[in-house]
Amino acid sequence: MNSRNVFDVLKERGYLAQVTHEDEVRELLGSESVSFYIGFDPTADSLHVGHFIQIMVMMHMQRSGHRPIALVGGGTGMVGDPSGKTDMRKMMTLEMVEHNSRAFQKQLSRFLDFSEGQAILVNNAEWLLNLNYVEFLREVGIHFSVNRMLTAECFKSRLEKGLSFLEFNYMLMQSYDFLELNRKYNVKLQLGGDDQWSNIIAGVDLIRRVQGTSAYGMTFNLLTTGEGKKMGKTEAGALWLDPEKTSPYEFYQYWRNIDDADVKKCLALLTFLPMEEVERLGSLKDEKINEAKKVLAYEVTKIVHGKAEAEKAKAATEALFGQGGADAEVPGTTLSAVEFRKNSNIIDLLYLVKLIPSKAEGRRLVKQGGIYVNDERIDSIDHTLTDRDIRDGSLMIRRGKKVYHKVTVE
Repeated sequence: MNSRNVFDVLKERGYLAQVTHEDEVRELLGSESVSFYIGFDPTADSLHVGHFIQIMVMMHMQRSGHRPIALVGGGTGMVGDPSGKTDMRKMMTLEMVEHNSRAFQKQLSRFLDFSEGQAILVNNAEWLLNLNYVEFLREVGIHFSVNRMLTAECFKSRLEKGLSFLEFNYMLMQSYDFLELNRKYNVKLQLGGDDQWSNIIAGVDLIRRVQGTSAYGMTFNLLTTGEGKKMGKTEAGALWLDPEKTSPYEFYQYWRNIDDADVKKCLALLTFLPMEEVERLGSLKDEKINEAKKVLAYEVTKIVHGKAEAEKAKAATEALFGQGGADAEVPGTTLSAVEFRKNSNIIDLLYLVKLIPSKAEGRRLVKQGGIYVNDERIDSIDHTLTDRDIRDGSLMIRRGKKVYHKVTVE
């Protein structure tokens, strides 16, 4: 185990939001190898950057000798968590949940060492899907006060629109997960985003009541911008950890272009750089802050996609901004001459190469002056590209200030 208490590391880097028993948790993490868990509901077939904070915490904890239990919510995913949601989640089929759970397992094994029980991946479908409802109510439901549940933040926001009984069960199910993991793997600590605080303290309380033993909870600050908005939203949707859904180049670009005010926080939360280096880079001003953004983009991309992809994304970015070789890898599409001519209208081409989610969005971007071909702004939605636009076998499309796409015509 590292000589430094991981609790102090997490606190110094800015992860911690709330802790149930701060002194006891710090002492526990400094004195023994602790089994802890974080739950991931499989609502999509990839984790996204919002989950990445929790993955980073799991990596810090594992490096300090503690044992991560990654819980995939195959059971809870069938219900849906009302926390932080204004509307009820769409219901998912068992097949969707199972498919997404397998995808999560594959992704998490890139970040955590699952060999020889160093980390464990479990699915709560194992115990939730075959529960006897009456037994569950007698063992678990008896310990929950409805009056107290209704004061929880995750339910309060939903009461105005209507909270279904299905979702009202979610807190009991998540608390039961903690109880099951405590019994099976001696899990003493549950971690999660700060929107999970109500669910986590309910689980801590349940273990203390049913088992008569101590359990603890710790939540992390959600990844937000200086204005308090959730980070990781792009024009194309979420910033995914799956390279098929968000390319390493797009991923790199996102961090390369974040607001100056968010650089220091992201360096502390999303990289393993020493805090002295985080402080140094985070305090750079004006033009120099771009150096810090390059380091951030490279380091985060390296953790998520590996060193080779981070190098490629860096080279592609430098080529586009005139600092590198012209053959650096820029995201692109290769079209036949026939395909190019068939889709020569600018909106059709943008849609074909997936630079826009819909043609309506393409029309909006062109009208707002946000589309360029070979650095010349396109002014009309009826603009037609010709062979004259092809230079050395390709043309470069730019969406906004930062998104480039190379179209090669063969």
